[in-house]
Amino acid sequence: MSKVQFLARQTSHLQHTRCLPWQLLDDPADMDVPLLGWVSAGQPIEIFENSSTVTVPRQLVRRDTYALRVRGNSMIECDIHDGDVIIIDRRETAENGETAVIMINQREVTLKKLYIERGGVRLQPANEHLSPIYLANEDVEVLGVVMGIKRQALH
Repeated sequence: MSKVQFLARQTSHLQHTRCLPWQLLDDPADMDVPLLGWVSAGQPIEIFENSSTVTVPRQLVRRDTYALRVRGNSMIECDIHDGDVIIIDRRETAENGETAVIMINQREVTLKKLYIERGGVRLQPANEHLSPIYLANEDVEVLGVVMGIKRQALH
């Protein structure tokens, strides 16, 4: 039997360079947010849009919240796995080290930790077997920051 688990980002740990700890939520899922499609946790992919909804706890919902299903394993060391649904706060900026949905060259989208460096931007996977992606500032657009995860838990 499987049940749904919701994990929320612990915002008091924003300055850590490693992955943020997640807090298991006991709140009921009672708000619908748009599930817009897929995001790659691996190599950037073309935007794939879908139009449905996912029900999440009110605590994860901000003014402009949406959800994406994860494909790939580049964020496994941050406990974001293939098949998870991530809850996104739509923003145009992210703090150094935040896990964000990033559009590259206005056509491909990926999920990575964002670091602003002297020569541009580093998109850092949370998987020791994968390499970071280095880009110029003008090639990157932040689409939102991960606030939570919806996962099917096996019990």
